[in-house]
Amino acid sequence: MLARRDPHGLWPLFAAFAITGGLSLYALALARANHSPVALWLANGALVGWLVQRPLARTWPLLLASFLGFVAAKLYLGDALSEAVLIGVCNVLETAIVCETIHRRFPSITPHTRFMDLARVGVLSALAASVICALAMMWIMNLWAQLDVLMVANTLFRAHFVGMVISGSTSLAIVTPYLWRLKPARPGTLVRDLGLLAALTAGVLVESRVPLVFLVYPQLLWLVFRHRFVGMVVGVAMIAVGVSLATTLGIGPFNLVVGATPAFRVAMGQVFIGVTCLVALPVVLALSEQDRLRKQMQESELRYRLLADNSGDLVMRIRSNGDRMYVSPSVKDLLGWEVEDFQRPRPDLIHPDDRERIASEVAKLRMQGGDTTATYRLQHKDGHYLWIEAFARLVPSPDGDDAKDIIYTGRDVTERVCIEQALMESQSQMRTVTDNIPAVIARIDMDERYTYVNRFVEQISGEVPPEIIGRTVHEVRGNALYDRLKPYLERAYAGQPVMFEYEATYRGKPMHFQSHYVPDRDAHGRVRGVYALTTEITHIKNTERELLRIAHQDSLTGLANRRYFSERVPVFLKQAQQHDMAVLLALVDIDNFKTINDTYGHAIGDVVLAEVGQCLQKLVREGEIVARIGGDEFVVVCNDINNIKQAKAFVQSLWERLHMEIDTGVAQVKVSLSVGAAICLNEISADAVMKLADDALYKAKEAGRDTYRFLTHGLGDNGGNDDNSSSETIKLRRAQ
Repeated sequence: MLARRDPHGLWPLFAAFAITGGLSLYALALARANHSPVALWLANGALVGWLVQRPLARTWPLLLASFLGFVAAKLYLGDALSEAVLIGVCNVLETAIVCETIHRRFPSITPHTRFMDLARVGVLSALAASVICALAMMWIMNLWAQLDVLMVANTLFRAHFVGMVISGSTSLAIVTPYLWRLKPARPGTLVRDLGLLAALTAGVLVESRVPLVFLVYPQLLWLVFRHRFVGMVVGVAMIAVGVSLATTLGIGPFNLVVGATPAFRVAMGQVFIGVTCLVALPVVLALSEQDRLRKQMQESELRYRLLADNSGDLVMRIRSNGDRMYVSPSVKDLLGWEVEDFQRPRPDLIHPDDRERIASEVAKLRMQGGDTTATYRLQHKDGHYLWIEAFARLVPSPDGDDAKDIIYTGRDVTERVCIEQALMESQSQMRTVTDNIPAVIARIDMDERYTYVNRFVEQISGEVPPEIIGRTVHEVRGNALYDRLKPYLERAYAGQPVMFEYEATYRGKPMHFQSHYVPDRDAHGRVRGVYALTTEITHIKNTERELLRIAHQDSLTGLANRRYFSERVPVFLKQAQQHDMAVLLALVDIDNFKTINDTYGHAIGDVVLAEVGQCLQKLVREGEIVARIGGDEFVVVCNDINNIKQAKAFVQSLWERLHMEIDTGVAQVKVSLSVGAAICLNEISADAVMKLADDALYKAKEAGRDTYRFLTHGLGDNGGNDDNSSSETIKLRRAQ
């Protein structure tokens, strides 16, 4: 299944199996052939380079392959399966501990990785893993009963620890290309230097009469100095393999100790290999770290120089005396000056209005340190001025004289400043316009706080904008008015423009307002506030009321006119029908009014009309209608009638009280009236009711005037008959 899913993934497994099995077979077979302990265990560290940059969850196939390789080597040598499996688990555990510890601290090894920290973590994790593995193997192999148990444990620990350091660093260097490029050299030079070290190592290990093994150190250090990690890893590996062969085969200077046992020779070889690592590893780490920092500094300087030389901004390094140690070439494009022209201080190029301020900023910067930003004008070589936004920071001088230099960066912001000035001018003009518009213009944020109010608010409420801005609508308007405004605010916050009217009292005077709330949206369409335009419409409302009064009122008598009567009667009748009530409509006509006009004149006639109108107004109650609908014709409508008798009494009272003698100042005019009344139930047609009342009036005039008649409709058998002589009480409401 694995092969079908990822055919290329099998090759690392085969490699892990072969490398671990091969190294294990080599170390075990060599030790057993010479009846000595294993001098150098390289198998566990060989996988470190592959596994250290991967999480443990992804490395188990390689660990399993290496485990199988070790078990295969043990079985090939005739060892028991149980022992091979247990010791294989120990080796896998040792490898996993080292790899996971390094991976957690350094998930990836990059040019920015600190090699000192990497080496420290790797050595400490290898030390801990080797101790655990050695103790576990002592228990598995039942070596605690031996007399030299400490020597055995020490030998196992050294073989695993030194082998882990050597093979682990070797494999890591092999799979990390960056480590090969730290100190690049020609391949021929590397081969030559390695050949010299190999020849020297073979020579000192073959010589058994004089201990000359220390002679390998100068050549090893030379390899480290010339080739860094590659030289150290390959060189130490060559020395370690040579020493392990010599100690295992019983040759070389390690036999100079009289009576040395194979275990002692192995221990001596392990100590030598360990000392070799301790000699080479710190040197290569220090040199590699130095190379890394030097390279980063060079790259940083190159990037800075590239940015400074090609940036459109003006970059300068200024000494305390004003000399400019560096001026970027952009000064030519920015200000027209050559770099040489700008090396010396040029305060004369600063606009006269800005010189004192800039000098003060520079003095403050040199006294207090830190950084500062200033915008000022600099003169172009052509004579015009540019607005420059400058950022300056006081830093230690790189010349190492304890002086402080100013790093200056300036850019042309002339266009931005011109836009800002135009914007400020526009805002000033806009404020002038809004402050003089006869309406209150305000902006309210999402917290219901005023962020802007124009000055017209002073004429309305007496408050000035600074007293309002920052306060909430509830705080400014009060409880009662806020409760009326809040529903409209909520609709505006929901994204709906809304227009409404309301009343409020300011300075003790009731006023009418019309407000228009418009949502304020950002670039993404989200509501971020509300614009409010509020106009005082008190004079409009007063005018509307006056116009309504003129349209609905008779100017001579002060009563409602025919238009108002025509609009109100249908509503009056509909309400009466809904409540199952009767309606009384009485037409009142002044007898012989034309004779009064002809005899006394129209002015006296008008006085008579006014007096009759006032008398009628006094006779009706609130809610009832009295109107002048013609020259001398009036109408009275009421719906508080319970029976025919009450209706007759009301009409008779009306007729009697309208008999009067009016003092006009010129003559005493006697007035009599004819009344025609109609009482209807469930009649919603105003024309029908008027027709019935008009018929009753006609009967009154036909009877000789100065009398009244009324007709009924919808009241049973008596409907439509003259009921002037009847005194019988008839209920007008229908039986429920």
